[in-house]
Amino acid sequence: MSKVAVSKNESSLKTGLRKVFSNLDNFFLTPRTAETLAILRIATGAMLCYIHCIWIFDLTSFFGANALLSLDVLDALHAKTYKWTYLASMDSLAVAFIHEILAAIAGVLLAFGFATRWTSIAAWFLTLMTVHRLTPFLFGLDQITLMLALYLCIGRSGSCWSIDAWIGALRRRAIKPSDGSAAVPVHGVILPVRSAKFSQWMGWDDDGRACWSNTLATRLVQLHLCVIYFFGGLGKLRGGMWWDGTAMWFSAASYEYQSLDLTWIGYYPILGAILTHVTLFWEVTYFALVWPKQTRPLVLAMAGMVHAGIAIFLGMITFGWMMIVANLAFIEPERLRRCVSSRIKKPH
Repeated sequence: MSKVAVSKNESSLKTGLRKVFSNLDNFFLTPRTAETLAILRIATGAMLCYIHCIWIFDLTSFFGANALLSLDVLDALHAKTYKWTYLASMDSLAVAFIHEILAAIAGVLLAFGFATRWTSIAAWFLTLMTVHRLTPFLFGLDQITLMLALYLCIGRSGSCWSIDAWIGALRRRAIKPSDGSAAVPVHGVILPVRSAKFSQWMGWDDDGRACWSNTLATRLVQLHLCVIYFFGGLGKLRGGMWWDGTAMWFSAASYEYQSLDLTWIGYYPILGAILTHVTLFWEVTYFALVWPKQTRPLVLAMAGMVHAGIAIFLGMITFGWMMIVANLAFIEPERLRRCVSSRIKKPH
């Protein structure tokens, strides 16, 4: 091969690699505002508080010397998988109670968006410690909420629709006195003007501008959802009920999860088969059809109907709600901003 051909091949390879990395950079790191993450933050923080309150109200069943899962059994369960938690080193109900109270408070602060940069990490970490202590008692709700909490630690979800954003707006409107005093009143609120480092540390200096970390966090949520649905669909393909179209009937007939009577589907086997195969097709192809703008509305609408059905008819209200919230990660921030702005617009 001539030197000219080799040079051309190297040039085309470099061009191709440059294009690939450019596309990856645009996909993961193109700055965007935080409206989408703000919606996820509010719902996730509220749900984390709810989950920890449930554990608090039945504390002795999950923690302490008489817990359903003893520390010895927990060690055996984690023998082949490394899952560390300081809650597994003691049987103290007092420590567990304080831990759960702090986790619930962190969830509330995350939902309201106060010191979000730190409360997001605290809410995720404290929940992770509880999750590693209560491994056999976990459900889809706990897992999807913890997943969202993790990715919220990356983005700046507190830069809009939050207490952080409100404090930051007040600080930016404050006028520093000429005598160099430390604080000025703004709308009755005294704000420390000279503590710029503290404001930056708390996250109050974020003026809501587009940021690459918001995009990265959003993309990770989106990709994680694609993985969840794809492998969930593959798991269903291993069951004969999803092939012969009876899975919807067996779900409706399960009294363990039934909240509304759906057994009438048994009188319409064709309808049950259609619902079964449509659901399976949607789940398996979610990872491919959710990205094109032409098919995304249909895929997200289907996600809303599936998870609303799970919430209403199968009794898993919180899980269905959080899955709908997670799918909002595919809604562009600009669309959410326009939607919220139209709702709060002042009358003339």
